[in-house]
Amino acid sequence: MSRTVLVTGAAGFIGYHLSERLLGQGDRVVGLDNLNDYYDPKLKEARLAKLRRSAEFRFLKVDLGDRTGVEKIWQEVKPEVVVHLAAQAGVRYSLTHPHAYARSNLEGMLDVLEACRAEKTGHLIFASSSSVYGLNQSLPFSERDNVDHPVSLYAATKKANELMAHSYAHLYGIPCTGLRFFTVYGPWGRPDMAYYKFTQSILKGEAIELYGEGKMLRDFTYVDDIVEAVARLTVKPAKGNPQWDGRKPDPATSLAPYRIYNIGNNQPVELQRFVQAIEAATGKKAKVVMKPVPAGDVLATSAKVDDLVEAVGFRPKTTIEEGMKKFVDWYREYAGEKV
Repeated sequence: MSRTVLVTGAAGFIGYHLSERLLGQGDRVVGLDNLNDYYDPKLKEARLAKLRRSAEFRFLKVDLGDRTGVEKIWQEVKPEVVVHLAAQAGVRYSLTHPHAYARSNLEGMLDVLEACRAEKTGHLIFASSSSVYGLNQSLPFSERDNVDHPVSLYAATKKANELMAHSYAHLYGIPCTGLRFFTVYGPWGRPDMAYYKFTQSILKGEAIELYGEGKMLRDFTYVDDIVEAVARLTVKPAKGNPQWDGRKPDPATSLAPYRIYNIGNNQPVELQRFVQAIEAATGKKAKVVMKPVPAGDVLATSAKVDDLVEAVGFRPKTTIEEGMKKFVDWYREYAGEKV
């Protein structure tokens, strides 16, 4: 039977792909987005135009800071599942615009939690980030690792989201599932991300800046793999762990209906190989300028995904070469028509 799924950030990169996937499997999707100008709103409008082709998609322009408006939407829509992806993104942007993160990532999350509490929503899935692992250098990152040492305000707000969700799961029994995404990329992606900027620059013959001598590691995860995992989790509401022990607390589970999962490719790639994949996909050689590691960046990310595989029977598997070829093919078509 079809469900009503409410997706916040539906005009965003992951939100668009997830909405398309849910519509394809017969769900009704209500998409929320404020269409802010953190990057070109024309790209967001282009994503929405594709989603609007489905009669089962409804879009509402709303800012999650509008508490009254959010409550009215939940009352009207009564979603069975909420996937909360809306947020102020970007690690480096948080160094210069910190208050944007408090408004979007903290107040926005609180508004979503309150609306879910009031309407007794059956399952809340929310986006966290691999950045919460911060200073942890034990690879691959496990959901059971300590994440109390973030190195950016963005990461701190995502850790805060996990704590806020747990408190509502504990107090009100709302099943809450947090997803730590690892460097998501692919068609219709964000122009502020390295793969997008590098592709633009390489195609134009312009230089790119590569940090840490190209030795930094990232667990690049293709967007279709992300969406497949999220779609499967929408039918797996979080449940309490009866073996949870407060004397040896497991950060990934709880006595409350609360669960944290990594969603990553589990195949970290050096940035040099990442650039080589773009070169192969574009057929052009990159002009590289080496730069030191910026403040707020971590040296390596790698996801342990055993819990995800056990929960939904799926392991992300797209290689960086396969994924970048698909992105570059999309970008050439989009840039030729739209930019």
